[in-house]
Amino acid sequence: MGTTQTFPLKQETDIVVIRQQVRKVAEQARLGLVSQTKIVTAASEIARNALIYGGGGEARLTGTQRDGRSAVHLVIIDHGAGIEDLDKAMVDGYTSGNGLGLGLSGARRLVDDFSIHSTPGEGTTVELWKWR
Repeated sequence: MGTTQTFPLKQETDIVVIRQQVRKVAEQARLGLVSQTKIVTAASEIARNALIYGGGGEARLTGTQRDGRSAVHLVIIDHGAGIEDLDKAMVDGYTSGNGLGLGLSGARRLVDDFSIHSTPGEGTTVELWKWR
């Protein structure tokens, strides 16, 4: 635990790899099956957003500790157009594309800690935590 792995996010198949690796780290962190499913689903949603709307980027995955508990820490970074209005983007149903508008807000509900930073013209960084 504690080693950060970095995965490219350039094509659809990279999302599959990220999902598989998040599940593996969640299992190693001894998260329950429901928690594993939640972090994998959140990772998939955010990675897909980064690929589709941000033009791709990378995912940094760490099995670690948080407040004395085993945890999964995932950071997904893109260098795309960024998000103009984060408050609006976090509302259920808002979409800038053809989706359902549940990616960001849904991912936030699935994890224990969620943060997002976006600068228009520079990209977006989403940080996800799930712990035991």
